[in-house]
This record gives sequence, C-alpha cells and structure tokens, in this order.
Amino acid sequence: MSIATPGMPAPQPIRTIAEAGTHVTRVCFKHGPPAKTGIELEWLVFDPLDPDRRPDVPTLAALLGPYAPATLVADSPATPLPRGGLVTVEPGGQLEISSPPAGSVPDLIAAVSADIRTLRALIAPAGFELGSLAADPHRLPHRLLTTPRYNAMADRFDQFGPAGRVMMCSTAAAQVCLDLGTRAEAGDRWRAAHQLGPVLLAAFANSPRTAGDLVPAAASTRMASWWALDPERSRPPASTAPADYVTRVLDTQVLARRRADGDWRLEQPLTLREWIESGQPLSTADLDLHLSTLFPPVRPQGYLEIRYLDAQPGDEWIAPLALLAALFAGPQSVRQVLECSADGADRWLQATEQGLADPVLRAIAAQLLDIAGPGLDGLGLSPAVRAEVDRVLQRRLCEGISPGSEAPGTVPLDTRTLNTTPAPTVGALTAEGLR
Repeated sequence: MSIATPGMPAPQPIRTIAEAGTHVTRVCFKHGPPAKTGIELEWLVFDPLDPDRRPDVPTLAALLGPYAPATLVADSPATPLPRGGLVTVEPGGQLEISSPPAGSVPDLIAAVSADIRTLRALIAPAGFELGSLAADPHRLPHRLLTTPRYNAMADRFDQFGPAGRVMMCSTAAAQVCLDLGTRAEAGDRWRAAHQLGPVLLAAFANSPRTAGDLVPAAASTRMASWWALDPERSRPPASTAPADYVTRVLDTQVLARRRADGDWRLEQPLTLREWIESGQPLSTADLDLHLSTLFPPVRPQGYLEIRYLDAQPGDEWIAPLALLAALFAGPQSVRQVLECSADGADRWLQATEQGLADPVLRAIAAQLLDIAGPGLDGLGLSPAVRAEVDRVLQRRLCEGISPGSEAPGTVPLDTRTLNTTPAPTVGALTAEGLR
C-alpha cells in the first residue's frame, strides 16, 4: 500500500520519546464503533502457457495504463479502479488491489469482485493471469521495482539470507482490515486478532513451496519467509498489550530514512529510540515511514490489518473475509474466540510448518465455524455467496483441507507421519530462521 496519503497534515518535528509514543498511539490505535471492513488482495502474475515467463516494468505500465501506481510510472495519475480499489505493484511484479473500506461485507465483496474482473481484463491481452498460489513455485525471486524504500528493505533483509527476496518478489497475501473498535472493545479485538493467527494461517495455508526451495517446504512458505527475513520487525509480539507495540516501534532498527538523493539506506544502524536520543532531526513523516517497515502478523494502522493469510485461489478470499467479519461481529463472539483459541495462540511455527495437521490447531478450527454462525447469518450475504462461503469454510475448518494441499503436485500433510516433537515458541524465533 502507499505510505503517503494526499491531504495529510504537514510533517511535525518529533523531539522526545514521549512525543514519538503519542504519535504512534494516535496513528496506530484509533477507537470508534466497529463499522467498516476492507481488504487488500495480492496475486502473483503468470502466463499459463509459459510458467517461467514474468512481466516486466514496461509491459505492466502499458497494461495498467492510468491505474498504474506511481512506484511503477512516476507521473501516473494512479486512478482508482471503477469500484474504488487502488492498484499496487509489489517488488517482484505482483499485483495488489487495496479496497476502500465498506460499510457492509456484501458491498465490499461486490466492489472488490468487480475490480478484480477489471484487473484480469487489463492483463489478459499480454497472456497474463492472476495466480492461484501464494508463493511462486516456478520462478526464482527477481525484483522489478527499485524504489528507495524497496532498495532499503532488500539491503536489510539480504543480511539474513534469501527469505527477504522470496517474500518481496515471490509471495502474495490476502489482508483483511477490521476496525479496532471502541475503547472498551479494542483490547479484546486486538488480542483476538492475534490469537486467531495460528489457526487461520494453518486453515488457509496456500504456499507449499517456492522455486529453488529457498525457503524449506511448509504449509505456508510465505509465512516462513516472513519469520526468517528480519525477526525483530516481523515476528509475533511477545505481548498483546497495545502499549507494548509502542515499545516495539521505538526499539526496532530504522530501516530507511528519506533523503533528497534517493538513497534511503542507513550507513549506521540505529533504533528509533536511539535516533531520538541522538538529537538528529526527526519528523512525523520519518516516524510514519518507520511504521510502514514493521511487518508483524497483525499491524495496527488505525485499524487491524490482519496479515497472516495467504492469497487464496480464485474467489475463495471471500471465505476468510466473511469468517473474520463474523467472528468480530460483536463483543460476545470476540470473547468466544479468545476462549476457544487460547491454547493455540503461540503455535505460529506449527501452523506455518504443519498447517492443520497440528492437532491443537485442528481442534480449534473445528470450533470456529460454530462461533461464527450467528455472525455469518447477520452479514446479509446473498444465498449463492453464503452457500459458497459455507462450502469453503467446511472444507478448511472442519475437514482440515487447506488450499495449498489441493494444489497440483502437492503431497498432503499427514498427521500420522509428522514428527510430534513440540516446535519452539514464538519467543525462540531467531535471525537464523524457523529453527
């Protein structure tokens, strides 16, 4: 997504740790009645007749025309798609639609579905299609875009190995965006979004391998790449207390700093806290850029940006969208989620590697559909959409069949042959990767 929004207030100086904390809290944790839902959908772009072929910058620019983002064409008007979605091009040529927030899930589904049809029509003349997997099994990572921010990210991530290149160039996600809620609701909604992470990551895992096996095969190699690329900015939080997110922001190394010469990389590493304490000039724009380079599985953006879902095949993104909207439909369902998912809250690694072959996560998944039932009834889905959502959720949550396990050439995970030695907890994630 864009890291700058037209019409934003002019940058203000940040002089103290307290001022930085106030800005982070104001930007990241906005309270209000939960009323709107949004989604960001990414796709790898493929030629079905030549899986090794990839789009290049001139081709994408020509295909997207006025919808191209400024990161692809500097003077592009970046016109929204007909139903309001903004197109983004990711570093490896992946395409993304970011929806405007909608007041109802049916409205969101209708608008995004129409914009997807437009995007498919735009790329079809060149023989390209939107991919169905969340990690590229054919092409090694290759970066098309060289913006200052992406250059800084790549430079930092390369220090940890190839996972950063895989994430940036060879993966795609489905990100559901939900309101944080009122001050009374926000804490539970923030915790529930995290606790659901392992079980929903497992149920909707759709990236069993990457080209060249740069990330070891797993239920979700996309999330495996996130864990390994730079743990301090991508790992799940040690605590879900919102105040601790401010501490995390302050104590994470700054990855990029805007400069007029176009090179945003830092010669000497320093955390945001160290930057403030050094007395060097710092503005709210610098802090906002720093916030955009933290990638936890749930990122507070003034709303909850749920980042742990793999991209889904076809129109199946509708199912996890509807599920999350239903589970967060009201305080009662959120409390049920917290109780139901507590035993799986730290099983991120098991979810990544094993999917719902992990017995704890499998048991939790089977309960979620019952919790979601009343919320699904209240979404106002059309009969046809509701029937398809029910079908997909039954298959994913109750039967334990993830989309990645159905992909051609995939060997399904079998709980009878898995090593049942407990995987390390989230706190054991290191720069060396998952183990």
